Amino acid sequence: MSEQRKAWTTYIVLRLLFFAVPFAGLYALGLALGLTMTASGIVAAVLAMLIGVSLSILLLSKPREEASESIYAWRNRERTADDVAEDAVLDGESGSN
Repeated sequence: MSEQRKAWTTYIVLRLLFFAVPFAGLYALGLALGLTMTASGIVAAVLAMLIGVSLSILLLSKPREEASESIYAWRNRERTADDVAEDAVLDGESGSN
């Protein structure tokens, strides 16, 4: 597996786990506390989303950076030095308008 694919796979799997594990636990807790399935699902989804985002920000900076670098490398895989210079000139012209 290429490094780019490995970076994305790692990041996606961890993000899904950071949501799914808290969701399952909170959903079961909501049902145990007597909430309806719908209410338990909504509360669990909102809280799991907040927990997942928090854990992602705190723990996934390196995988997120690797995934970002892989996007940059993929987008610039066939660019020559002339392409980069042309884009810089065009960006300078469009930025002054």
